[in-house]
Amino acid sequence: MRILYAEDYEGMSFNAAKVMASVIINKPDAVLGLATGSSPVGMYEDLADWYRKGIISFRQCRSVNLDEYVGLSPEHNMSYAYFMRENLFKNVDIDMKNVNIPSGLAEDGDAECARYDAVIDSLGGIDIQLLGIGNNGHIGFNEPADHFPLGTHRVTLTDSTIDANKRFFASRDDVPRFAYTMGIKPIMQAKKVLLVASGEGKAEILEKAFFGPVTPEVPASILQMAEDLVVCADRAALSVIMKKHPECVEK
Repeated sequence: MRILYAEDYEGMSFNAAKVMASVIINKPDAVLGLATGSSPVGMYEDLADWYRKGIISFRQCRSVNLDEYVGLSPEHNMSYAYFMRENLFKNVDIDMKNVNIPSGLAEDGDAECARYDAVIDSLGGIDIQLLGIGNNGHIGFNEPADHFPLGTHRVTLTDSTIDANKRFFASRDDVPRFAYTMGIKPIMQAKKVLLVASGEGKAEILEKAFFGPVTPEVPASILQMAEDLVVCADRAALSVIMKKHPECVEK
């Protein structure tokens, strides 16, 4: 595990973009596991800027997204399909035929989960998986539980996740209660995992996830066993780790 320090959100985003770009440059047809939320937005902006400058190209890349809300169409402005189009896809040269996101409108949830797992398998797995981390330790929408769910599955969102996401909606009542999420198995099988975190609110859970016991009650803790994990975080998010484990942080 490498923990890369940045002074602020912009620095964290830059560090993460460098990690992602290096994978794309070394393997132009890389399979990118992508994530949504506020944490990766700055990284996506940097990647789009480097595309415009001719530094990187997404033309041959394939992508698989972590999750999608159940019940939202790809055109809904709160769907993760919409988020990805607005924050990355429309700003780079990726072929939308190579983009894969769970369908929030699938009538048969079990069939959709099986389909998505088959898509990931057909791509040969993920070269780099981008993750954020929830305040309760979730990755994707793999919420705290008594086991690590392996495959894509439909999940009931916890109250803490609903509260965290309500800022994106008109009201808490508008936040969907269910989502499809990639399971732990393809995340852990990724050749590289890149986790981004920013802000003081992530400080306690980051230390707990990466220096506490591996437990499904803190889903991100499984990443301690990842083949190649890079954590990009800012000073505020690393404040607890810097205090307790300063030797583990690269400045």
